[in-house]
Amino acid sequence: MGGESTTRTAPRSAGTGTAQAGGGRLGQRLSGVAVAVGLLLFLGGFVWGALVYRPYTVPTSSMTPTIDAGDRVLAQRVDGSEVRRGDVVVFEDKSWVTNASVVKRVVAVGGDTVSCCTDGKLTVNGKQIDEPYLPEGSLAEIKNFPTVTVPKGRLFLLGDERQGSLDSTAHLTDAAGGTVSRDAVSARVDSVIWPMKGLLKRPTGFETLGALSQPGPVETIELMIVVGAVLVLAGGAYGPIAARLGRSRNRTRPESAGAR
Repeated sequence: MGGESTTRTAPRSAGTGTAQAGGGRLGQRLSGVAVAVGLLLFLGGFVWGALVYRPYTVPTSSMTPTIDAGDRVLAQRVDGSEVRRGDVVVFEDKSWVTNASVVKRVVAVGGDTVSCCTDGKLTVNGKQIDEPYLPEGSLAEIKNFPTVTVPKGRLFLLGDERQGSLDSTAHLTDAAGGTVSRDAVSARVDSVIWPMKGLLKRPTGFETLGALSQPGPVETIELMIVVGAVLVLAGGAYGPIAARLGRSRNRTRPESAGAR
C-alpha cells in the first residue's frame, strides 16, 4: 500500500509543550505569594483598625452637617491630653448625659477665653474663628453666651448645629461652667464611614491659635484592606483561568501523523 499522510487533533490530555493544569510553576508560585500577601494585608488592616479605632453611631443631629443623625463614624482612641481645638471628640460626662457617649466639637481648651459673638463669629482668645463646617447660611451667634475662661485641664465644646445642640452653652450654670474634663474624652472622630463621607475636613479656622491634630491612619488601613482583597481575588483566580486557557490551546493545536 502507498504511504499516506493524515492530520489529526492531539488528545486533550497529551502532547508536548502544553500548559500544566493550573498554569506554570512560576505562575502558581506568584499566585500563592499574592494570596498570602493579600491575606496579610486584609486581615492586618482589620486588626490594626480594631486596635486604633472605635465605631460609633451618632443618635442626634447636633453635629449636622458634619455628622447627621444615624451616621456611623470611626473615632480614633486617644488620650484627652492629645485633644486640640477644632477636634470632634467622643466623651462621657454624667452631668451631661448618664451612661451615654456624646459627640461634640472642641472650640476652646484650658486657659482659653471663648465668647459669642463678634460679627456673627465665634471668638476665642480675642480672635474671630472661621467655621466652614457650620450649616450653610447659619451664624455662630445663634449661641450667644458671655465670655467664658476655660479652666486648665478642661474643654469647651459646641455642636456644629448651634441652634439645636445641647452643648457647653446649655451647661453654663453647672459647677464646671459648661466645661468638660480632658479625662472624659475617649476618642477623636476621624471619618464618617456610613454613609461614606470620608475624612472630616480640617478645622483650619483654629490654626491661628495653635497646631491642629493630624488625622489617624484610617486611609492607610482602608488601602490595606482594599489592596489585600484584590490580591486574594487575583491570586485565587489565576489557577482556574490558567487551566482553562491551557485546555483551550490543547483542543486547537493540530498534530501531524507520520507515513505508515
